[in-house]
Amino acid sequence: MTELASATRPKRPEFRNINALTDLPSYRLPVAGIVSILHRISGALMFILLPFIIWLFDKSLSSEISFAKFSAAFNVGLWVFPGFIIKLVVLALIWAYLHHLIAGLRHLWMDISHDAVSKEFGKTSAVVTLALSLSLSAILGAKLFGLY
Repeated sequence: MTELASATRPKRPEFRNINALTDLPSYRLPVAGIVSILHRISGALMFILLPFIIWLFDKSLSSEISFAKFSAAFNVGLWVFPGFIIKLVVLALIWAYLHHLIAGLRHLWMDISHDAVSKEFGKTSAVVTLALSLSLSAILGAKLFGLY
């Protein structure tokens, strides 16, 4: 390689170790990255709260008395937790399920249709995923809290 060719060549990027406390807060994550992280969080949330989901399912179907206890958990509360906290946990589960479902369908679509894998589609589908999961969660949350 000649001296002239090496002088006009752009400088290669230098990689360094990052400091998580100082470098990561200034990093702007794209919307698709946020949706991907929320997809993992929603899956973990559903897994961690699986005993609560099984308890809800059991109490809602076992008998009329257990269904009355199930309903009272939402109205009065359960153990030391007031009903409002139980409803918030259920709302978090609703969001986790909806977000995980919609983001999973987004990933399946990208796997099936390789033409859809582009920067524009990734951003657009991520925004649609966030909008759908949050709006459906808000609608179901309004029903959960008795607004309609």
